[in-house]
Amino acid sequence: MRKIKLLGLILISLAMVLWFNLRSSTPSIPTVVSLPAKTIRYFERTLPQSIAHILLIPANSRFLVTSALSQKVATVEEFAQKHRAVAILNAGFFDPVNQKSTSYVVLQGKLVANPKENERLVNNPNLKPYLSQIFNRTEFRRYLCGQTIRYSIALHSESSPAGCQLVDAIGAGPRLLPELTLVKEGFVDNTNKRDALGSNQPNARTAVGITRDGSVVLVMAAQKPSAPANSGVSLPVLADFMKTLGADQAMNLDGGSSSSLYYNGKTFYGKVDLEGNSIKRPVKSVLLVQEN
Repeated sequence: MRKIKLLGLILISLAMVLWFNLRSSTPSIPTVVSLPAKTIRYFERTLPQSIAHILLIPANSRFLVTSALSQKVATVEEFAQKHRAVAILNAGFFDPVNQKSTSYVVLQGKLVANPKENERLVNNPNLKPYLSQIFNRTEFRRYLCGQTIRYSIALHSESSPAGCQLVDAIGAGPRLLPELTLVKEGFVDNTNKRDALGSNQPNARTAVGITRDGSVVLVMAAQKPSAPANSGVSLPVLADFMKTLGADQAMNLDGGSSSSLYYNGKTFYGKVDLEGNSIKRPVKSVLLVQEN
């Protein structure tokens, strides 16, 4: 009888061990696996003459990249506070004298800034030969294609893709990728030795790019405080750098003293004075990163 009881206990123990092992080895049901949320990634890259501050906004995430325009110039921190944005990058060109935009801005399908209405731009005799090019520079666009958000970089005259509605756009230029279009957009005139952006000289610069999978890359390449006079990046260097970040479309934004990037409560400025102090210039328009 004692042997029978002992055998029974052994069998029960074996059964429990088998049940536990089977339960532990059962594959997890895919629907209950918690995948990490797609979120913004911030990182820095040290370049020979610059410190680049980079934000990567993943495609199909809860974040949107939109445009914003201020009636009067404002700092990126003021834009962030007003729009409750996660991140801000300065964007379009403007005239600091009359504080009017010299770039097109479209918000929620409505044109809210038109460079043709800036009298100091239109009536500038030095710029009259280039006005047709100035009015057709590249812009960063956000489309609604059915239920899908799509970003693109296109000349102002280009139509929206079939089945897509233009929601936001902000102009600047020139296009950096897939090719640098300085002459086409009226920034450079080799015949008259005109280079409006000092394109081959190092300076603080900002840019926006789009990767093949539709992610957006925001870049602010700052000057080094230790060498303010000869630091920053040229536009060809900026174009090459955007390529290393995975962008296959990219455009230059207003740089120099306007270069500023806000993220997660902190602001990075690109331009420094001869003593190495950051120059903080208010701007007219920005790219916002907001939670959808």
